[in-house]
Amino acid sequence: MTVSSRGPAERPARVVTRTLQDGVRRTVLPSGLRILTESIPTTRSAALGVWVGVGSRDETPAMSGASHFLEHLLFKGTEKRTALQISAEIEAVGGETNAFTTKEYTCFYARVLDVDLPLAVDVLCDAVSASIIDPADVETERGVILEEIAMHDDEPGDEVHDVFTEAIFGAETPLGRLISGTAETISPMTRTQINRFYRNRYKAPQIVIAAAGNLEHAKVVRLIRAGLAGSAFAQGEASPAPKRGAGGGPRPRKPATIVRHRDTEQAHIVLGCAGINRGDERRFALGVLNNVLGGGMSSRLFQEIREKRGLAYSVYSYGSQYADAGLFAVYAGCAPGKAEEVLALIRAELAVVAAEGITADELARGQGMVKGSYVLGLEDTGSRMSRLAKSELLHGDLMGVDELLTRVDAVTLDEVNTLAAELLSRPMSLAVVGPFDETAFASQ
Repeated sequence: MTVSSRGPAERPARVVTRTLQDGVRRTVLPSGLRILTESIPTTRSAALGVWVGVGSRDETPAMSGASHFLEHLLFKGTEKRTALQISAEIEAVGGETNAFTTKEYTCFYARVLDVDLPLAVDVLCDAVSASIIDPADVETERGVILEEIAMHDDEPGDEVHDVFTEAIFGAETPLGRLISGTAETISPMTRTQINRFYRNRYKAPQIVIAAAGNLEHAKVVRLIRAGLAGSAFAQGEASPAPKRGAGGGPRPRKPATIVRHRDTEQAHIVLGCAGINRGDERRFALGVLNNVLGGGMSSRLFQEIREKRGLAYSVYSYGSQYADAGLFAVYAGCAPGKAEEVLALIRAELAVVAAEGITADELARGQGMVKGSYVLGLEDTGSRMSRLAKSELLHGDLMGVDELLTRVDAVTLDEVNTLAAELLSRPMSLAVVGPFDETAFASQ
């Protein structure tokens, strides 16, 4: 369906809307901004998210942390609202609003009662498209972010994953850098630099606005267009998309071992390798393999290291996928004196699976875990909204729930074992945070 545009430029334009799935509709505005909604009449709530396809990997080294800095600043005030009014208007109706930054996108979201969705649209559109970025707010939030960075350094269980990402991609690379930036990059960053980043990168073609709940698509589109009227987001300005994967993506690095000394009571270990990107068709097989290896209490690593030997309280595996790269890793937290033993057991289990594969029973269990976690994760409007936005922003397509479950069911034992043999035989990098000197684990 098409309807005429009544944008502020008063020029002929088309708004293109189509139905993607039952209850799911997608509209593209003349500016290139995309709007997706899922109608769920049985709920009395609605979730709304403004997703911007710009993250930490799109920053220059000198601007490392700019996306996260901007995430903080966009809630600090516009010409229409102060920072207090932005939060108070949503909280006054019992709603919640927040934001987060990743390596490839930034999200600003709200969750409210269905009758208050117009308010949420107005507040979020105003905050994200019309922020003043007051110099005083820049200085206030600079202090907040520096404290956040320091607090992160005091959480070794979180820090070790960043250290591992650095080991895989390199601290000097866009994917290897911290999302938050560092004290060295945040301290000198100016209001002018941040505002330029905001105006140059936050463009309509990079933005997806998604909503899910008890709503009407046409009404949501009208609300969003009204909320963005007069802003740069309403214009079809040329905007270069982030350059990702130029030249085939990040170059493989030699395996690295990085040890960060911290006076902790527990050793935090992450062992792993370069993985697959999010467009790789093997991602369904990887989901099954991941669950068999370390996805739950019945997984091989959990049974071997915690249940049988009691060497670690927490042990699990995980994968991260990006546009042009990925990683696969195993985490364990254990007593420092047991770290080498735990690491040896992880290596041994990975070697066994690489050489012998998994069993048919494990395949079935892994498939069930993938399907169950996916479906159960769609039980609220927030997760349904996120599904719409991520599918559009990261994949350019929305895979239906039934189609995804079919793809998981179609994974064969041979596919999983072939992937295991290839992936788990790759050179492994190691990250350790704990009471060790930097030369520890050099022989690992």
